[in-house]
Amino acid sequence: MAKAGNSNTLTREYLDSILVEMRHIDSKVPNLDFTCFGHTFSTPITTAALSHLDNCHPDGLVELARGAKAANAMMWCGMGDDAELERIVATGAKTVKIVKPYIDSDEVIRKIKHAEATGCIAVGIDIDHSFNHKGEYDVVLGYQMNCKSLAEIKTFVQSTTLPFIVKGVLSVEDATKCLEAGVAGIVVSHHHGIMDFVIPPLMALPQILEVVGDKMKVFVDCSIESGMDCFKVLAMGATAPSVGRAVMLPLKKEGAQGAANKIQEMSSGLAAAMARTGSLDLKGIAKDCLWVPTTYKKYSRKEA
Repeated sequence: MAKAGNSNTLTREYLDSILVEMRHIDSKVPNLDFTCFGHTFSTPITTAALSHLDNCHPDGLVELARGAKAANAMMWCGMGDDAELERIVATGAKTVKIVKPYIDSDEVIRKIKHAEATGCIAVGIDIDHSFNHKGEYDVVLGYQMNCKSLAEIKTFVQSTTLPFIVKGVLSVEDATKCLEAGVAGIVVSHHHGIMDFVIPPLMALPQILEVVGDKMKVFVDCSIESGMDCFKVLAMGATAPSVGRAVMLPLKKEGAQGAANKIQEMSSGLAAAMARTGSLDLKGIAKDCLWVPTTYKKYSRKEA
């Protein structure tokens, strides 16, 4: 049983609490074509920026990339060496590379430039892996991380011609700084419950969208497991949902084909939700068909 305050449990409960009304009259079979960063995909469902998948498959992220390619879905990847990224891109999967917040910013820039040279379609940094559970700078596989400043993020953005994405945004404050830095996109995420009692991404999403508007792409991950989850993400105004752990077991059991099948299964579930809400394509997602709980509001000291 998950302990009280487990952010993954809270996120799952919040996703399940969002209800959807049906709208059948004048609806049609929907079109899921998704265009992003100059490329068109068969589905808006992307993989999440996963790392270290050797426990799922001997070829890890490379095999997941083969699955994303088979499903014609956008591939994201997290921590890994240069050779692995080169093999991922060589599968033909259109890939977004997310770099860890290494304490050595020169290494961050080196990895950004390598991703660009390798043929990635976008690159970015993961800001929510800066600290460990003791409040110290994190160490991941022997590499020390640290918290990046707004000035550093601006430097990273300016170091590449690729669209730059910041992963781990869960507040208006960070979203506003990302706007100032000139990023092309953000991932609203709590990194699979990296901190207890963190608000679910979809709870933070509306206020973030009010700030960023259409000035950047907004992706969402964490606990997204079904086509209906993906529909809720899109109906709330996000650019696309990113799926992580839901593809890991199929990847382990059936390799690339298992991952492709899972993405396609979720895409079918998304299509069913779209058809039953009069959402004819991704631009026409019915954004007013959700019924969202309003129990929580942001704490204000003035009201205390």
